[in-house]
Amino acid sequence: MMMRMRIGIAIFLVAGIVNAPAFAQQEESIGVAGLAKDVIEQQITAFLNDDATTAYSFASPEIKSVFPNAERFFEMVKKSYAPVYRPGNYAFGRNQVSPDGTIAYQEVLISAPDGKDWAVYYELKRQRDGQFAINGVRIMRETNSQGI
Repeated sequence: MMMRMRIGIAIFLVAGIVNAPAFAQQEESIGVAGLAKDVIEQQITAFLNDDATTAYSFASPEIKSVFPNAERFFEMVKKSYAPVYRPGNYAFGRNQVSPDGTIAYQEVLISAPDGKDWAVYYELKRQRDGQFAINGVRIMRETNSQGI
C-alpha cells in the first residue's frame, strides 16, 4: 500500500515537471496578450480625450517614421480610422502571440456611434524596453455582426 502511494506521488511529480513548461508558456502568452490589450486601451482612451501626444506615444517607430508628429498621426486616424478614433462600445476579441513573444495580434470589435460594427485587427511589436507599440491596424466592416 505504501509502495503504491509512493509510486503515485512520483508519477504526479513527474507529470507536473513535464507539463510545467507548457503552463509557463501559456501564462507568458496570456501576460503578453494582457500587455497588448493595455496599450490598445490606453490609446483608445487618448483618442477619446483628444490627446494626440499620448495616442501617438503608443505608435511603433515604423508608424512614427511615416507620421513624424502627433498632429499628422492624429489627423490620419480621424480620417481613415474613425471607428477607432471614436468608438461607441468596444470589446476585445481573439488574440495571438508569436512563439517568441515579440509580436502580438489583437482583434477589437467596435460598435461605432453610427451603429455600424467593425472588426479592428492590431499588430503590436515588443520594443527594446519590453513594452509593446502598435505597429499597424487593419479595419474591416463587420457585416455579419449581431452587435457587441
